[in-house]
Amino acid sequence: MDIRHIRAFITLSKTLHFARAAEGLGISAPTLTAQIQELERLLQARLFERTKRSVSLTPAGDVFLVQAHATLEQIEKAIQIGRLAGRGQLGRVEIGYVGSASFFGVLQDQIRRFRARWPDVVVNTKEFPTEQLTALLDERRIDIAFVRTPVTLLPSIASHALARDRFCLAVPVDHPLALVVDPVPSAMLADERFVVPEQELGLREVSRRGGFSAQVVSAPGTLVAVLTQVALGVGIAIVPSIVIQATQLPGVIFKEIAGAVIISEVEALFRRHERLPTVCNLIDQIKGTDTDEWAITLPCNGGRM
Repeated sequence: MDIRHIRAFITLSKTLHFARAAEGLGISAPTLTAQIQELERLLQARLFERTKRSVSLTPAGDVFLVQAHATLEQIEKAIQIGRLAGRGQLGRVEIGYVGSASFFGVLQDQIRRFRARWPDVVVNTKEFPTEQLTALLDERRIDIAFVRTPVTLLPSIASHALARDRFCLAVPVDHPLALVVDPVPSAMLADERFVVPEQELGLREVSRRGGFSAQVVSAPGTLVAVLTQVALGVGIAIVPSIVIQATQLPGVIFKEIAGAVIISEVEALFRRHERLPTVCNLIDQIKGTDTDEWAITLPCNGGRM
């Protein structure tokens, strides 16, 4: 039995006339007759009483009609759901991110826009350490990753820059560097103790410029944890300037770093040959985002918490 049998039966039960039912189905009357006979053989029950003058449902036909309507409705619903899923309008997207992506607002912006366009797609988000995200993406345990660069990409993974800011120096409010007015030369930091966030790009570049090997005393992970330790006097830190706007933690002063600006970017990572329609829709949205819309150009110097 297939859907054509069910549709033929329901149509004939409405018209009780083989010629009119066949016309409505777009088939010949002999073809309709053959389909009804085949259905009756499959069910081992007579569904219609036929005479030269009339066609009527048998008691078995009356009972089967109720189930036929329910079955056809379920089949049509399944077809519609399949079509929606095929266009990426149903399903789910798993997103992994680092905390600084949420500070910037790019994570929230992308998800808000995606949900507005695809309201029936479930979007799940979870924060992960940077070093786990590329593996999770490659293993298909997440679909999109929002990270702060640089990160090492596997050949199967592509990226798109979403936001850009600059690295700043964060020092305790009672630290001697807090009184320095001009941008701080990297060489002046040679004897300092450093609290390091997940992304060490800023500290590596400062160390290179200053010609020293940084003394790392703590690596607590998130930017909030880093700034907390700076405020407590554990050490100083090289952090993205977005934290000046995104957090309200007292006891920290931000200073400009002398020399060329050290750029930091937030990027979205995704599988290079993604086929899931829901994920492809989000990737297309991400690719349409201009980094300049999310560029932080305000100076770090003087920023205080």
